[in-house]
Amino acid sequence: MKSLFLLLASGCLLLSGCAGYTLGAHKPAHLRHITKLAVPTFENLTLEPRLAVLVTNAIIKQLQNHGSYQIVARKDAEAVLQGKISNINRTQFRSDLNNVLRSSQIQATLVCPFSIKDTASGKILHNGNAYADSYIILDANLQLSETQLLEDTAQRLAYNLADQVSEGW
Repeated sequence: MKSLFLLLASGCLLLSGCAGYTLGAHKPAHLRHITKLAVPTFENLTLEPRLAVLVTNAIIKQLQNHGSYQIVARKDAEAVLQGKISNINRTQFRSDLNNVLRSSQIQATLVCPFSIKDTASGKILHNGNAYADSYIILDANLQLSETQLLEDTAQRLAYNLADQVSEGW
């Protein structure tokens, strides 16, 4: 009898430990009604070629991984996620031990303001800014290092943007 009581009590404690937690997406309240989202290519205001496509593809993949929105064409969408890549800044993260003017690591910062607009009314439902920082150790092939740096920064920016529109933070 005592062991049955302990078993029931421990079962109740285990079930009450996850009170308040639910499975599934928790979109921000003002975006709850949006299920289908269009993501056209972001506008690139920088001089970096092909950055808009790199960032847009990373955002689409991250939103698909999250699962809060179905990514569709603009004609089928309930809302449109539009953004601009406003700034990319590269700075020296670390210098060479023997020559402080020579970089051994570079840091990139990417800034992207965005908005979600309702397709039916044209009303802006959400405004936000996504930021991302990344750094890379320079290799002998500087062009490959730069490409990898931009890809990593775009992935981090996509993660931050998807969190804002899918989780509300």
